[in-house]
Amino acid sequence: MGQADSLLPLIKDVAKAEQAQTLACQSCALYRLCLPLGLHREDLVALDQIIRRRDSFRRGQRLFESGCDLTSLYVVRSGAFKTTVSAKDGREQVTGFYFPGEFIGLDALHLNTYPSTARALELSSVCALPFDKLQMVSKSIPALQHQLLTRLSRALSDDKDLLLSLGQKSAEEKLVTFLIALSTRFSERGFSAYNFQLPMSRGDIANHLGLALETVSRIFTRLQQADLIAVQGKSLTLLQPEALQTKAG
Repeated sequence: MGQADSLLPLIKDVAKAEQAQTLACQSCALYRLCLPLGLHREDLVALDQIIRRRDSFRRGQRLFESGCDLTSLYVVRSGAFKTTVSAKDGREQVTGFYFPGEFIGLDALHLNTYPSTARALELSSVCALPFDKLQMVSKSIPALQHQLLTRLSRALSDDKDLLLSLGQKSAEEKLVTFLIALSTRFSERGFSAYNFQLPMSRGDIANHLGLALETVSRIFTRLQQADLIAVQGKSLTLLQPEALQTKAG
């Protein structure tokens, strides 16, 4: 056997390894919305080795529960999730909705416990990033640390926007602002900005915005009668986006 023949198995192993590396984060449809953006190929390989992909969270199934120790950060792969916190009297407050490419669990970094409970709104899947391993990997990848800080900063900015909406806007302005924000988020994910599914219930929307369910229902009806939106089941169409922007203030 010649030298070339003896190296053939090694070459095949290297080729298989390189092929496997391309089947992970870099080939994901959410590549530009998630942590890998801006990472070098070798960094992607290191990150992919710690990621666990978890499928089939049924509607209502919990991803994590409030008060539990922080074990992983999660990125939504498909479907949608909501997070809630509970008051002492048992009432729940919807604190956020999460769609493909978005992180869940960043608010657990401060105390190393999840302050909220995350549930699937429909059949969903996630990528889990075990936090202890993520910390170890990020020490050698400065770009990864920057991406984490960027995601955390955006989450804080979204929270401030919500507080402004809740404190300064009318009920109609709150709902229209929420619908426009959804439009932007779906557009960023390659979906239609003007026709999309609402995975959450109207009760969840009302709870999130601090409104009564009856108020939200009335506003939806009023917007439909004004031909600003069209609603069929969970499907929503924004018929006059510019007019809605004006209504949002």
